[in-house]
Amino acid sequence: MHVSQETPEQTTARLRQVMAQARLEIFDGAYAFYETPVAQFPSHRVADALAFVRDEEVWSFLAPADTTVAAVDKFVLFSFHFPPALDNSGFVGWLASHLKATIGTGILVVCGQNAGQGGIFDYWGAPEVVAQKVIAEVQRLRGPL
Repeated sequence: MHVSQETPEQTTARLRQVMAQARLEIFDGAYAFYETPVAQFPSHRVADALAFVRDEEVWSFLAPADTTVAAVDKFVLFSFHFPPALDNSGFVGWLASHLKATIGTGILVVCGQNAGQGGIFDYWGAPEVVAQKVIAEVQRLRGPL
């Protein structure tokens, strides 16, 4: 992991360039978190869930929202895959803080690793009620500097 020593303005300029070079994918439909007891891994969701995480009591998985199952929060997802050797250090904190300051929303982020596509990738979830504003802001940040 690269550690950058830079001013906030330099960080913003670098990370906007990172966004412009990253592959952005916006997912159709809403996603939600679901839970099952930790002793019952939800293997039937492996094909459609994007992430699994557990604590001492439950498996929590992020999957397409099911209209027949109550979900408290629904999210619209987008993801970034970063090119190899690109300094994306600080990206998650920078973008999450920017979205909170400009739109007023929190965001969920789940990170993974795919060495064949440059390393770290991120799934981002915006609350469904502000998702279009979040995506518009992400696209604006990716535009001309």
